[in-house]
Amino acid sequence: MEIDKSQYVLPNDQPVVVLEVQSAFNGLLEKEKLYSHYISKASWTGGLVTLLQTSPESGYLFVLLHKLFNAQNPADFKKLALLQGFTEDEVTAFFVYAAGVFSNAGNYKGFGDSKFIPNIEADRLEALLKVSGKWSELEPIWLKLKDVLYDLSDGKNCLGYRPKGITTYLSRNCTPEDNEKVQNWLKSHKLEAYNSRLFKYEADNKITYEIRLAGEQISELKKETVDNITYLLTTGDYFPIMGKVATLLEQAKEHAANETEKEMLSCYVKSFRTGSLDEHKNGSRFWIKDKGPAIETYIGFIETYRDPAGIRGEFEGFVAAVNREMSAKFTTLVSNAEHFLTLLPWGKGFEKDKFLKPDFTSLDVVTFAGSGIPAGINIPNYDDIRQTEGFKNVSLGNVIPASYQMSKTPFLTQEDADILQKWRVTAFELQVGLHELLGHGSGKLLTKNAEGEFNFTPDLVDPVTGDAPASWYEPGDTYDTRFGPLSSTYEECRAEAVGLYLSLNEEVLKIFGHEGQNADDVVYANWLSLVYAGAGRGLELYEPGRGWLQAHAQARFVLARVLIKAGVAKVTQPEKDDLLVTLDRSLLKTEGKKAIGNFLTKLQIYKATGNVEAAKALYNEFDEVSEPWTSWRSIVLANKQPRKIFVQCNTVLENDSVKLVTYEPSLEGFLQSWVDRFSNSQELHSDLLELCKHNNHHFQ
Repeated sequence: MEIDKSQYVLPNDQPVVVLEVQSAFNGLLEKEKLYSHYISKASWTGGLVTLLQTSPESGYLFVLLHKLFNAQNPADFKKLALLQGFTEDEVTAFFVYAAGVFSNAGNYKGFGDSKFIPNIEADRLEALLKVSGKWSELEPIWLKLKDVLYDLSDGKNCLGYRPKGITTYLSRNCTPEDNEKVQNWLKSHKLEAYNSRLFKYEADNKITYEIRLAGEQISELKKETVDNITYLLTTGDYFPIMGKVATLLEQAKEHAANETEKEMLSCYVKSFRTGSLDEHKNGSRFWIKDKGPAIETYIGFIETYRDPAGIRGEFEGFVAAVNREMSAKFTTLVSNAEHFLTLLPWGKGFEKDKFLKPDFTSLDVVTFAGSGIPAGINIPNYDDIRQTEGFKNVSLGNVIPASYQMSKTPFLTQEDADILQKWRVTAFELQVGLHELLGHGSGKLLTKNAEGEFNFTPDLVDPVTGDAPASWYEPGDTYDTRFGPLSSTYEECRAEAVGLYLSLNEEVLKIFGHEGQNADDVVYANWLSLVYAGAGRGLELYEPGRGWLQAHAQARFVLARVLIKAGVAKVTQPEKDDLLVTLDRSLLKTEGKKAIGNFLTKLQIYKATGNVEAAKALYNEFDEVSEPWTSWRSIVLANKQPRKIFVQCNTVLENDSVKLVTYEPSLEGFLQSWVDRFSNSQELHSDLLELCKHNNHHFQ
């Protein structure tokens, strides 16, 4: 079957929007600006690791593009290319592709995991690169990339386990069975895989699994042979980059606001130098204790969305300034959280024994390095810390309005489109707050410890079966290791469902300043937005034969299907090339709440008891894409809109003070921001090329 390449290119009208942070940054003290500057530099530097986690070619591709625009700024390059006979469309297509690579940390989409290719033929792109005065340096890199960039064959057009996808979290000869063996070994030694990659070696009918931890130091930490299989735990992955990140964090430490922040950064430094995940956990413990900082930040190997096994974290780092007005609302929500948790439908026995009140702030992002920028975060992801010590929630306030700039809403009535236009940002702020605090922050995991003691009473009744719980988490188990590839989307679905369920509550709405008709409109906009994202747009991130490509999209599709089955939502096809998504406003507080409540109860109970088989059966009933959805997918794709590319600022030191550098919301402005981001670009280019060369024989 011929591939439709149009689904694998970013369009020339790709929207580019500014992530506005000037006003928030201006309100910071000079000490706070210095703190944010060094952690921003650490985040951007560490973000280069994400390239190496994305695809074998992404590191090479970054160096090619960065060298090009570092030698000649984007505006001048464009003028020269046009003078030499290239069309405006050709140059724009190249700029869009370059911007896509920088913003997604590689040539696979950060949201969706599918590959994107240049919207310009390879020979024309090569000719365009030759316009640069750096062609002699670019040519050897281009020769490595020329064929790979355009390869959309099976196994190359999407991230995932081979042979269906490509991954650099595991060497190309690793299978799910190999991963399971390594997981069991890690569990037996009370180790987790967040900051690791897995490499398999075979020789003389013997297998060695190298679990390589990210760290500056290169060393062997542990070696054990079991049943003719050798398990080798090493550190030193991404070694030159991790060392630079640690050094920048040491500089940030000099400007920390208090001893807690200094201790936090000291732990992160130890982790990034030695590969110790325990040190990162210790840093996360200090981070939880750092209440209400003016500058909020987190850095490390965090989200597991892109590892096909669902257990290894992608590097990300962020720096943000607190938005005090919105944070006050979140603080009120936190203070009432224990009351709102009692309203959730699964009963006290499946809720944490004590709610650990987190810090919950609304932040304006100064820097977010990684493969994409979320609207909200609930971290740390370490179960042992979240369940018993605490966590933090952050809502990234300036991301939400930027995300909805230049948005179109096909598949809705004009009335519904107008409601979304008016209330979408407000409703999303509400949903993010509930999703992060009471979604990800709720729910108990039933566990048995090494001494055989349970964290629940013998008289606990499973509300789904009416009997005592039949399963739980054994010592060494975590939610991620138990649920594996299902873990991310299942948890996002649970958190989204909590947001829908509690957004109906009048007390919650009052905290956010919504009463009367406005409150009704916000609730409707919130539910409509989620159903629209799931039923109207979700299929953009589904591929036949490969399945769902993104955790949040899958989760929203599942919830939309739950509401459709309950008769609360509906999707019809009024015309051949059109769909109509509708939601019955009168049923939200009755049939809607009942349907979401029943589904949410099952989601939580199966998670709490580690009942993976029941969870899969429940989830697969609603995430399956069959008719009419299979036919409707082509209509959805025909109306597909590209995700926004965010232009972020830079910070620079001038006479020992920090200046914020902003850029125009254009492709040229975005590319220039990346040129300016690295003052030691030549050294970073060298590090990346060496790491690509060193690692890529495992993947290609």
